[in-house]
Amino acid sequence: MLVIKIGGSAGINLDYICADIAALVQQGKQLVVMHGAGKEADALGEKLGHPARHVTSPQGFTSRYTDRTTLEIFAMAARGKINTFLVERLQKLGVNAMGLSGVDGRLLQGTRKDAIRIVENGRQRILRDDYTGRVEQVNADLLRALLERGYVPVIAPLAISYQGDAINIDGDRAAAMIAGALGAEQLVILTNVPGLLRNFPDESSLIARIDKHRVEQTIDFAEGRMKKKVLGATEALALGVRQVIFADGRIEQPIQRALEGKGTVIE
Repeated sequence: MLVIKIGGSAGINLDYICADIAALVQQGKQLVVMHGAGKEADALGEKLGHPARHVTSPQGFTSRYTDRTTLEIFAMAARGKINTFLVERLQKLGVNAMGLSGVDGRLLQGTRKDAIRIVENGRQRILRDDYTGRVEQVNADLLRALLERGYVPVIAPLAISYQGDAINIDGDRAAAMIAGALGAEQLVILTNVPGLLRNFPDESSLIARIDKHRVEQTIDFAEGRMKKKVLGATEALALGVRQVIFADGRIEQPIQRALEGKGTVIE
């Protein structure tokens, strides 16, 4: 069992990734795919006159402030565009992919954070009316039922709160929860860099291997979105996933190369 998270940043080559997924499926691998939506959601927000607002927590993690309008825009980009056309690409390659979001069948559930604490201009403040949350429960039975029938689930980064609100979630941490719930052996996180870099953006500073007991220490020098990817890796390992790999989603056969050890391997 393998869980693949496709990043939502610019530069990732979906043709290479989809071709690799198809090759792995033909080899008999069971896969679950999670994808991001950051770049598309930002572009759509600009077009609709409601640009994204990215905020930083006191712990240094960057996220999207999601009021109701931002949530609607994010859902259009994530579930409406990216998920649909990612499934289309895979279907053309002979993969019987099925698009879902975490809202469908309560696939991903969590608590909505209706208020978040941020740091702005050096001061802490509270933002209210937020529609973000963290995945706490995975409907693994639904995913297993799809896998047993030969489908490849392709999941958009939305979840549902216990009160029934759709919420924006972090895709890397959601992928970690899915991998743990399914007992996956490996979680591959595809990004627009070769892996975790000690001195971002110097790609020659790639860290090839990290012992699982030292993962949290790398959060200090991880930059931007990579901080949450590292956090997701720690959560996946804690849930029993044997190996997490940060890998380059810009190259041919990115998943197979990751499984061969190309990238940052945490185990």
